[in-house]
Amino acid sequence: MESRSVESIETQILEPNKGTSFSRTCFNGINALSGIGIISIPYALSQGGWLCLMLFFLVAIICCYTGLLLQKCMSVSPSIKTYPDIGEFAFGNKGRILISIFLYLELYLVAIEFLILEGDNLQKLFPNAKIHVGWVKIVGREVFVLLVAVVILPTTWLKSLSLLAYVSIGGVLASIVLVFSIFWVGAIDGVGFKEKGAIWRWDGLISA
Repeated sequence: MESRSVESIETQILEPNKGTSFSRTCFNGINALSGIGIISIPYALSQGGWLCLMLFFLVAIICCYTGLLLQKCMSVSPSIKTYPDIGEFAFGNKGRILISIFLYLELYLVAIEFLILEGDNLQKLFPNAKIHVGWVKIVGREVFVLLVAVVILPTTWLKSLSLLAYVSIGGVLASIVLVFSIFWVGAIDGVGFKEKGAIWRWDGLISA
């Protein structure tokens, strides 16, 4: 009995719990769900019209249904933990490879999209930014794409979601500041909230 208890203690010391707390999980979830959505959803409504909200509800229903399907897939076998695991369980090794290709390709393209987005936005705030690295001159959007990549890159080395929660707190605070700034400009600085928008715009539906 004593030897087993000693082994269990050593296991806890050498292999600590890699989970995270409920509050930190909430910060990670809120940061993942908000952020760019606070900007993109109003833009989509301005381009496609108010009836685009129906499409958002449709997307929400589809996401909810696929989430239930994922839960059922994971309950079939305890070995299923990831999307490639589901692909392998359904279609063998080819399914795992195919799902992995699409999954990592999506993550790669999303990362590029965010770098370009940050570069465009920061360039509008600082249009004359430029840096010199030796004989190389970097100007405009490329400056901020490189800077954002350098800042974000260390966060990809974090192996614990508990540590990543501190980064998520920064993202949540940035979203709060953004909403507060928009409200301040509209309600206090005299800009107002006068735009009514269109009910439906076919020409802007694709961009929405």
